[in-house]
Amino acid sequence: MPSVIEIDDEVLPRQNPPASKRNGRIRFPGFTAGVLTNWTRRPLVEQFLLLGGIVTLAAVVAIGAVVTSLMKDALTRNAAAATALYVDGIIAPLLPDMREGQQLHDIVKRALDETLDEGALGSQFADFRLWSPDGTLLFDKNAGLAGTRHSLSSPLREAFAGRLVAEYTDRRTSGVVSATEERPVLSVYNPLRQPWSGEVVGVIELHEFAGEFQETLRSALLITWLAVGSTMALIFACLLATVLRGSRTIDHQAADLKQRVSELSLLLDQNKRLHQRVQNAIQRATAFNERYMRRLGTDLHDGPAQLIALASLRLDCDALTNGDTSNDVRKRELAAIRCSLDDALREVRSLCRGLVLPQVETASLPELVGCAVDDYERRTGCRVARHFEVDAVPMSLSTRICVYRFLQEGLNNGFRHCQGASQAVGARLRGSILTLTVSDNGPGFDPATVSNDSLGLSGLRDRIESVGGIFGLSTGCGGTILRMEIDIGGSS
Repeated sequence: MPSVIEIDDEVLPRQNPPASKRNGRIRFPGFTAGVLTNWTRRPLVEQFLLLGGIVTLAAVVAIGAVVTSLMKDALTRNAAAATALYVDGIIAPLLPDMREGQQLHDIVKRALDETLDEGALGSQFADFRLWSPDGTLLFDKNAGLAGTRHSLSSPLREAFAGRLVAEYTDRRTSGVVSATEERPVLSVYNPLRQPWSGEVVGVIELHEFAGEFQETLRSALLITWLAVGSTMALIFACLLATVLRGSRTIDHQAADLKQRVSELSLLLDQNKRLHQRVQNAIQRATAFNERYMRRLGTDLHDGPAQLIALASLRLDCDALTNGDTSNDVRKRELAAIRCSLDDALREVRSLCRGLVLPQVETASLPELVGCAVDDYERRTGCRVARHFEVDAVPMSLSTRICVYRFLQEGLNNGFRHCQGASQAVGARLRGSILTLTVSDNGPGFDPATVSNDSLGLSGLRDRIESVGGIFGLSTGCGGTILRMEIDIGGSS
């Protein structure tokens, strides 16, 4: 006894069913979905060729069959009408008044035999019968069944109802043509009418050899099929050309869209990285400013403040407050106070020169780079090799300050750590990309040993990245190179 499985309150035999139970529902395998997915992924032209070809072929077959049937019926009716008119013109005059009796005289039968056996009619007609309304076969050319009564067939009933009936058969071997003489036959059931009243008084059943009609019918059907096939092929070709053009346009647009999406994704990634860099630079810049303010406060406290405090203490000394002090002593004390104040003033001015850069706002790019190098040479007495390939281009104030500070800090670091050994400054402008380098041939250093609290390199990196530039450092036993690259076109 087979095991059973219950699905949605129904008990079904477990015979490898094509569905599986999940959450109380029948779920069919993913074969159909996979086929549909693979189908939709095919190019539009392939889909149209397959589906459109099937639909077009079905349309050709359907339209061809309908047109063929209509044409066959029309040709058959026309041929039957022509035969009926021909027979009416030759046979009808030989027949007596059909209302007067149900039998034909011998003279009429001989006249019909002679007419049907001789001439064109003898070779054209396979059989000829004459029927009365009650089903009596009045005349039979071949079988010799004249005088017998039969039940009326469907074509005979239609003919007695006043309609011309025609039937075409490709092969007739029973009852009309011998088995050794298989030929196409056109059967015509022509109603005989009373001349004045139009009453149907008999039916002529005529079986005509239809070889010529068959050739005509075949030619007409062949032309019909060729016309229908050619028309549908032309329509399909036009639609295919349209679909092919649309498919190419869609493919190009899809490729462009994919490329644009890829570029947009890349730009978004770059934007995220730049945004993160800017945030990090802002955070480091904030911390740097705090450390710089503490350093500035320390410099003011340890320098000018101490000198001013010393001068203040000397003002309260006994040599100046005691009236008995000689003028020479007072002059020495005043000279010492003046010296302390002068030293404090020099240090304050030095600090101010480091904080304020008045020449930066009006100088061009070549003047700005040259000014930074000139100031360094004047302060230290060292000579710096210059490699400038820059022109006067507009720049924002923040970019100008960044350029000046980069050169100032790079040169100062070189002087501090290697006493300015073979220092060189390079400046190159390619399009809107400005590249600055500060190099020396000192012993170099290990960047990993530089403390995060150092104001030099970290300050340079934060300053450069805050204006959208790139900072680079290369150091070793052969020397150190600081590099700055910035797009001044986007910052002007």
